[in-house]
Amino acid sequence: MIRSPRKKPFSSTKLAMVTFAAISFLSWWIHGNDASMPSANARSGIAVATFAGGCLWCLQPAYDRLEGVLSITPGYTGGTKSDPTDEEVLDGDTGHAEAIEVVFDPGKITYEKLLDIYWHNIDPLTANAQFCDHGTQYRTAIFYHDDMQRKLAKSAKAKLEASGVLSGPIVTQIAKAGAFYPAKDYRPEFFDRNSEQYAFYRSGCGRDVRLRQVWGAAAAID
Repeated sequence: MIRSPRKKPFSSTKLAMVTFAAISFLSWWIHGNDASMPSANARSGIAVATFAGGCLWCLQPAYDRLEGVLSITPGYTGGTKSDPTDEEVLDGDTGHAEAIEVVFDPGKITYEKLLDIYWHNIDPLTANAQFCDHGTQYRTAIFYHDDMQRKLAKSAKAKLEASGVLSGPIVTQIAKAGAFYPAKDYRPEFFDRNSEQYAFYRSGCGRDVRLRQVWGAAAAID
């Protein structure tokens, strides 16, 4: 994400140190700072978007290899308990939604583009469930980080509803971003580390079938 050790050991070490420092600072800013990270160019062209779309294993691949996307962190947000465990969220008792936090460069990919990808990867017509997963932890939601994101999300939702593309009202929540808690180690990058299990889960859960029903030819199908 983000060689020859015999020839340039100092250069390689220095590069590793600089990379580690940059990643550590970015992680502190997103998860250690009380204020939510700004979504515009306030900090060196880095912005963040937060989306909930059912099981985070299946939402993450939609953004994973896009130019301008710097990192993706799966986790939980929108709940009432501080630092919940995976098991607590899965039990549905904390009010959190499974979500991803997307750090991106707005100069290379726009928030509007991230929104468009999001819509076509979810079922926005079903409340508190996505495909075979049911419960408030699987609700769809866009968590905005500033007023511009709020306006863009609401505008995109209104345009979709007015377009007649969908067969019913959109129930996807649009809410202010709050504390975000990264999932524990066994959950991030599940689809990369366990590609066969991921494919089996996605197929068995009926995700692609339902996306075709909702979006037709515009569905985001792997």
